[in-house]
Amino acid sequence: MNPGATFVSLALAALSLAGPTARQSTGFVKAEGQGFTLNGRPYTVFGSNSYWVGLRGLTADEMNVAFKDIAATGGTTVRTWGFNEVTTPFGEYYQLWNGSTPTINYGTTGLGNFDNVIAAAKANGIRLIVAFTNNWSDFGGMDTYVNQIVGKGQPHDYFYTNPQIMAAYKDYVKVWVEKYIDEPTIFAWELANEPRCTGSTPASSGTCTTTTITNWVKTMSAYIKSLDSNHLVTLGDEGWFNWSHSMDSSYNGSQGIDFNANLAIDTIDFGTFHLYPSLWSEETPNAIVWGHDWVENHRRSQAIYNKPVLLEEFGVYISQNQIATYNDWYCTVVDSGLTGVLIWQAGSNLTSGPTPDDGFTIFPNNPVYRMEPAYSAKLKARNEKF
Repeated sequence: MNPGATFVSLALAALSLAGPTARQSTGFVKAEGQGFTLNGRPYTVFGSNSYWVGLRGLTADEMNVAFKDIAATGGTTVRTWGFNEVTTPFGEYYQLWNGSTPTINYGTTGLGNFDNVIAAAKANGIRLIVAFTNNWSDFGGMDTYVNQIVGKGQPHDYFYTNPQIMAAYKDYVKVWVEKYIDEPTIFAWELANEPRCTGSTPASSGTCTTTTITNWVKTMSAYIKSLDSNHLVTLGDEGWFNWSHSMDSSYNGSQGIDFNANLAIDTIDFGTFHLYPSLWSEETPNAIVWGHDWVENHRRSQAIYNKPVLLEEFGVYISQNQIATYNDWYCTVVDSGLTGVLIWQAGSNLTSGPTPDDGFTIFPNNPVYRMEPAYSAKLKARNEKF
């Protein structure tokens, strides 16, 4: 039984009256070689991140505007949060913790509200990458599992190894997967946002390595595949490499991620990486060049493992030569043959006010927003040749 089916039907019906004619999502996106297909045709991943669309108390009309703004750039795909861990009910949340016991919120402030997200995405021809937890403390994330099950302040990396925590995460994932198993608007399930050995606090066991997280990825991706053969599965990592000869923290495995080892896992359908040179203190010789090389190195991994790879987050601030930087990185994605790209992050001006602005947000009046349709068209044209 699907407890959210009625919510989806009602939300979609409302959107068909309030917004554009609802489009029917038909077929599931598949990974084939270094690209994606939908019903036997190339599917191009171009779009944005909107972590907030299901977590800000938006109306169905406002969700429609948010997705419409992304679709207007040629966007096909949006990445969003499928998590919010709370210990006190407030706003939209998906899991309420009482001690070590979590309760799923199926109501209109929980999964019922995510039905509205799906309906709005579907109405605008958008498919969703849904992340299941966060490395960081924003919206709960991994440390909530650790704090509630093991004890407050215990090592962040227990999330990847503690049997009770792993069981709780599986239980949560199972709810989402089984509820939406037949929903093609879901493009992919994502294990976590930016997993690392360390999180928002310095608490660490001192024993977490790239092998620790790779083993967790094997276990959890295989678990999802055992439940759901329809949807793709990815990790959601920043793309850190594990090159033994490197002293650079982005390349030497010190973050606990081995991009190539994770991409090689047979139950991981495609790879992801992020790009924030200024936040990572990686601006030698400059952010544009460093980012260009970062994209090229992940494109090489894509070719080696013959799997799609997405640049699923990237950002510099307006004051950091944003237009020239984004032009270069978009061109590099298109010219290198990298599978697809999602910018961080989408912004919209809604009746309730502007959506969250962290300094990277691209609103429709931003010059970057106006450049995006050209790159979307180039990426789609490139993919149609193969």
